[in-house]
Amino acid sequence: MASLPSQASAAEPASISSHAGVAEAQMRHGFGPRVRRLHARIGKAHHQAEGMAFSLALLEGRARPLQLAALIRALAPAYALLEQQAPALASALGAEGLPWNALARSAALDHDLAVLAALPATPPSAAAAIWVERLHALAQKAPHRLMAHVYVRYGGDLSGGQRLAQQANAILEARGIPPLIFWVFPETSAALKQALHNGYEAMTLSSVEEEELLEETERAFIATQRLLAELEAIT
Repeated sequence: MASLPSQASAAEPASISSHAGVAEAQMRHGFGPRVRRLHARIGKAHHQAEGMAFSLALLEGRARPLQLAALIRALAPAYALLEQQAPALASALGAEGLPWNALARSAALDHDLAVLAALPATPPSAAAAIWVERLHALAQKAPHRLMAHVYVRYGGDLSGGQRLAQQANAILEARGIPPLIFWVFPETSAALKQALHNGYEAMTLSSVEEEELLEETERAFIATQRLLAELEAIT
């Protein structure tokens, strides 16, 4: 998810990011060629994800704490897998400069899971299970495709995720629940996004792998849409 959005109006909340808009098209001029292609490819899928009911509810401050708990619980296994498998695989592909220590979310997720443990249990996420199974398969057979999920997840956390954090924590604060730190990074989001972009530009891929990387970014957003659809049903 791309850039930090502008302030929302009372009538119309700002979008989570600007992947599909004019601002995103302008911002892509400063990207390297691979990152430009990635952003162009995922614009439509990102716009669709932003328009889903849970996304809109969160942006408007209407999401429920239990939905936020379900989100964090669903994300934790996938991030654990990414952070166990992706660093070595990325290095083997030529992306040796990715700031994994700063990007890593597992410790923050553990903290947030403990914060949210007081809330009722939520159903196991079928969407997350399918996603994690996909990540396992890619780590074994197609590591360049796995890197598409790395980009979509961490890029989103550093961009639109910063606005989601504000809304999520406001919802929790209103109910006396401590804030989440999932979206809190030890360095500025701009610096980490630049390092993420640089790492992606450094990967050595064949022409076939380049196209598969782009294809997988769309699949990564489909995984996100499945998860968001599940969250809509939690009351």
